[in-house]
Amino acid sequence: MKRNVLIIGAGGVAQVVAHKAAQHNDALGDLHIASRTKTKAEAIIASVHAKGAMKTEGVFEAHAVDATSTSEVAALIRQTGAQIVINVGSAFVNMYVLEACIETGAAYMDTAIHEDPAKICETPPWYGNYEWKRRERCAAAGVTAVLGIGFDPGVVNVWARVAEGMLDRIDSIDIVDINAGSHGKYFATNFDPEINFREFTGTVYSWQNGGWQENRMFEVGQTWTLPVVGDQKAYLTGHDEVHSLSARYPQADVRFWMGFGDHYINVFTVLKNLGLLSEKPVTTAEGQTVVPLKVVKAVLPDPASLAPGYSGKTCIADVVRGQKDGQPVELTIYNVADHREAYEEVGAQGISYTAGVPPVAAALLIADGTWDVGTMVNAEELDPKPFINLLNTMGLPSRIIDTAGDRELSF
Repeated sequence: MKRNVLIIGAGGVAQVVAHKAAQHNDALGDLHIASRTKTKAEAIIASVHAKGAMKTEGVFEAHAVDATSTSEVAALIRQTGAQIVINVGSAFVNMYVLEACIETGAAYMDTAIHEDPAKICETPPWYGNYEWKRRERCAAAGVTAVLGIGFDPGVVNVWARVAEGMLDRIDSIDIVDINAGSHGKYFATNFDPEINFREFTGTVYSWQNGGWQENRMFEVGQTWTLPVVGDQKAYLTGHDEVHSLSARYPQADVRFWMGFGDHYINVFTVLKNLGLLSEKPVTTAEGQTVVPLKVVKAVLPDPASLAPGYSGKTCIADVVRGQKDGQPVELTIYNVADHREAYEEVGAQGISYTAGVPPVAAALLIADGTWDVGTMVNAEELDPKPFINLLNTMGLPSRIIDTAGDRELSF
C-alpha cells in the first residue's frame, strides 16, 4: 500500500488532478501540490475547498519547487512523505522529477513524453531517447513509473490493450482526438502553447507497413465519423502514444489524428511562416534576445483561463481494425466529455479534464497495489480492466462499438 501524493504543476490539468485526488483522499492520504510559483498551487487548493471536494478531512498543502532541480524535488518528496508523485508540470521537467523518484523510491507518473527545450521532434521512438533509458534503473530500485497516463497518451493506450483481448489480430490502430467545443477566443491553445506548437512544427511520424512514415503537418487529412460529434476533419499528427504502441503492435499500422478547424490552421501557418514558432533565440533591433515561441506563448490566453467560457464536447476514440475468427472487425472505443460539466465539477475545461482524471485513477491503483509493479511501464502494459472500471465511476466512461455491426459491446 502506498499513500500520500505529491502533484507537480499548477496548470489546468493540475487543477483537475487536485480536485479528483481530493475526492479520493481517503485512499490517497495526505495531498501536496508544488509549482515554481507557490501562489498558483495555493489557488488550486482554494478552489478544491470552495467546491467542498475533500472526501474526508485531511492535509492538502502547497509548496514552491523548481522542478528542473532533481535535488529540490527529492527533498520535497522526503519532506512531504509522498509515496506517489503525479507529474503534470511541463514536459521539460519529466526527467528531473523521474530521477527524484528513482532516488527516493516514490512511484512516478506523467501525462506526456519528455522534451528537451532545445530540440523539436527528435528521432523515433521518442520514449527511447529519455524515458526507456531509465527502465532498468527503475526495476533495480523497485520504482513504479507509469509513463503517459493522461488520456492521449494514456487511456487510448489502455483501449488498445482492450482491443487486443477482443481480437485475434490487430491490423491498425487509429487514435482520433476531436475537440468539438468552443472557447470563444480569437485564437488559443488548450495546453501550454509552447508544448502545443512544438507538436506541430516538426516531422509527423506514424508507424505504417512495419516502419516509420514521415509526413508534414496538415499534409494528410481525413474525415472521421464519430459518436455524438459526427463528421470531423482530422489530420495525421505526430504524438506520444504512437511511439510505444508501435513497439507492442509492430505488425499494425499506428496513427494519431487530431481535429483542426480552418481558422486554427490559417493562424498556425502564418505564425510558422513568419518564424514566430521557432525555439531558436533571435536578437531584436534594440539588442534584446528573445525566443519567438516564448513571445507567442506570452501573448496568448493562459489555457487555464479558457474554462469559464468553454462549451461543447470532446470525443477521443481508438478505431481498431483487425480479425476475429477469420472475419474482419472494426472496433471504435471512445469517450465523450462535456466542457461545461467539467467546469462545473472541477473548474477546468474538458481537455484538461480528460487529461487530469486518468492519473488519479492510476494513483488509486498504485495505492492499493494493483498497478504498483515496481518497474517502468507504458499504460498498455498494465491490466486495463481495473483502470477502465475506475474511470467509469470518475467521470470518464468508456464505450465500445462494433462499427461494422453498428452495435455497442461490453468490455
